[in-house]
Amino acid sequence: MSESPSANPGLENIDIQRILPHRFPMLLVDRVVEHQRKQRIVAIKNVTANEPFFMGHFPGFPIMPGVLIVEALAQAGGLLLLSEIEDRDSKLMVFSGIDNARFRKPVLPGDTLRLEVNVIGWRSSFAKMEGKAYVGEQLVAEAVLSCALVPRQDKKQASEKK
Repeated sequence: MSESPSANPGLENIDIQRILPHRFPMLLVDRVVEHQRKQRIVAIKNVTANEPFFMGHFPGFPIMPGVLIVEALAQAGGLLLLSEIEDRDSKLMVFSGIDNARFRKPVLPGDTLRLEVNVIGWRSSFAKMEGKAYVGEQLVAEAVLSCALVPRQDKKQASEKK
């Protein structure tokens, strides 16, 4: 089976860090396994027992917070969108909405999250995406995510506005 011309090979963590501004502990995408430009991305998050959020969520019964699963979906979508932006170092992709979020099964230490994001609509500075998170074949979370592309301010610009 040949690969479609719009499909790109996966990305490793170092490649992801060249595209996304997130870093530990907020970088929630470890690898990209499928990438169809402007259409779809499939990424992996390996959920390890030493994630900082497990200390307090919940002691004795660690569960990955649903909001972080949605954030992981958004970061996967951000990889898809930001990879198309030439001047991405001067931009940030930020949430502008989360709709129809559903959490169907707890995500535990040792789980591997498969993050599948499909573009619903895309304009130059706005996108809407459908995200689904799976552990194995089990759907664990889903949401419709809206995001906006905004100018990134450096520290000097931000302090001048104060």
